[in-house]
Amino acid sequence: MTIPFDYETLRLIWWTLLGVLLIGFALTDGFDLGSAALLPFVGRTDAERRMVINAIGPTWEGNQVWFILGGGAIFAAWPFVYAVSFSGFYLAMFLVLSALILRPVGFKYRSKKPDAGWRSRWDWALFVGGLVPALVFGVAVGNVLQGVPFRLDSDLRSFYVGTLLGLFSPFALLSGLVSVSMLVLHGAGWLTLKLEHGAARDRAQTYGQVAALVALVLYAAGGVWLAMGDIGYTVIGAVDPMGPSNPRLAVSVPAAGAWLANYGAHPWMILAPVLGLAGPLVALAGIRGRKDVLVFAGSSMANLGIIASVGLSMFPFILPSSIDNRSSLLVWNASSSHMTLFIMLLATVILLPIVLAYTAWAYKIMFGRVTEREVGLNPDFY
Repeated sequence: MTIPFDYETLRLIWWTLLGVLLIGFALTDGFDLGSAALLPFVGRTDAERRMVINAIGPTWEGNQVWFILGGGAIFAAWPFVYAVSFSGFYLAMFLVLSALILRPVGFKYRSKKPDAGWRSRWDWALFVGGLVPALVFGVAVGNVLQGVPFRLDSDLRSFYVGTLLGLFSPFALLSGLVSVSMLVLHGAGWLTLKLEHGAARDRAQTYGQVAALVALVLYAAGGVWLAMGDIGYTVIGAVDPMGPSNPRLAVSVPAAGAWLANYGAHPWMILAPVLGLAGPLVALAGIRGRKDVLVFAGSSMANLGIIASVGLSMFPFILPSSIDNRSSLLVWNASSSHMTLFIMLLATVILLPIVLAYTAWAYKIMFGRVTEREVGLNPDFY
């Protein structure tokens, strides 16, 4: 079978697709997480909290498809990355999954009793289910930027020597707070679109303004830290983009400020951090100008820019090792085989448009503002 794309091109395509899937997860399930984190604060009454829940109720399950697709893409296209990250970050992943499980349980059980205390406890469970994944995902990105303490032996078996508490370094916590503020802003943007005009929507916008300012300041601070701190890695010598997937053939070393080198070599990449900084400002302008669509567009820009800037800054690194200079995983040395990437690409070309079309149709059918009256009268609402 003749493959129309060379190995280098397919590796680049799948690196791009992995970024698309992660951004898709942030743009869709991100506002679910942000809305859940805002739930106890935006809703003061039971009716208001039910409005917030039902603003994300019709779509949250479908939005998690992007999370599953991202994990599946890592497993199939980047097996070394999957093996190291999902085993090394096992406890963190377990923490995220435990928090995510609280969402469906909270949605289903909250309304089983009319008792105010019962409902309040489930509201805080939903808050945890939104806040913890947002924080841990950001902490994970911060650890990837710093380098992960793993090594590969001569048989390419991975050994992770880090601890759960070791994940929460100052820079990783900063990255986690950027993630939380970014997704809370996105949740506020979604609630601005979905809630009827009233006190709950006004509170969402107030918290959205705070989240936008925090995201802007912390993201800028992270950029300064990367520029002036001792974070970054670079590859020594040439790496064959068409070569075999063997991480031990490449040598990487720590290099302070190296994560910003790509912007000098490829000036177009500066668009990503520009979007990351402009997005919160656009959202703020939308809130103050009472332009609902602009608020959500700004929060989406922030998500897109911040996530894209991480991938573009690190290229060609995907998962650098902080303890072994022959174990870092690159775009060029950690992928599946040439044939595997091509077959997966064919499946993606066929199935991804179907997923996108169905998602767009579902959002169109279920779009509209949630009102307090509908929440009180509709038996199908949470």
